[in-house]
Amino acid sequence: MSLTLHFHPLASYCWKALIALYENDTPFTPNLVDLGNLAERAALVKLWGVGKFPVLRDDARNETVPESSIVVEYLDSHYRGRTRFIPDDPARALQTRLRDRFYDLYVHLPMQKIMLDRLRPADKKDPQGVEEARAQLQTSYAMIEQQTANGGWAMGENFSLADCAAAPPLFYGSMVVPFEQTQKNLAAYFERLKARPSFARVLKEAEPYFQMVPKES
Repeated sequence: MSLTLHFHPLASYCWKALIALYENDTPFTPNLVDLGNLAERAALVKLWGVGKFPVLRDDARNETVPESSIVVEYLDSHYRGRTRFIPDDPARALQTRLRDRFYDLYVHLPMQKIMLDRLRPADKKDPQGVEEARAQLQTSYAMIEQQTANGGWAMGENFSLADCAAAPPLFYGSMVVPFEQTQKNLAAYFERLKARPSFARVLKEAEPYFQMVPKES
């Protein structure tokens, strides 16, 4: 099999790549990486010096593709399927990439800030940073509430890169700053995401690891 995805089934950015692979039933070999295992971490660093996943290795094309957004675009370019992640229209493609950046920078990053702070020792916690992250999530939620007022997907009628980016941080974001009772359009969009077969499969495969998700102390 040409494609290998180096990932962890609990990692939110890995979910983004997995959703894209499952959307089009793209054949690939999953390689679960335990960053606590020195040998496995070293192997990942050899592939991608930053040492973060997901990393997609394409032996047929002799390409190593890091970073979740780039992985999805790579699949759209070289392993195209029924779901197109980037529209052909340049203006629409630009807006799709913008929405992808929005979810990564203004939903994903603040969500991770809150989650990772839960892992810190009591004397190393960052309450100010957490409050700033919560405020950013509330701002982002309000924007998504407006964006999803007409139903559908992040960019309207068609599932895209933007939805691959939205699903993971909204799942974990709902744990740290719930939105289901206050943002009805967003909540309905999130339900549509969870019902999408590709994302439902990702969640099912992650279930055995959910006990590792840090709880609020």
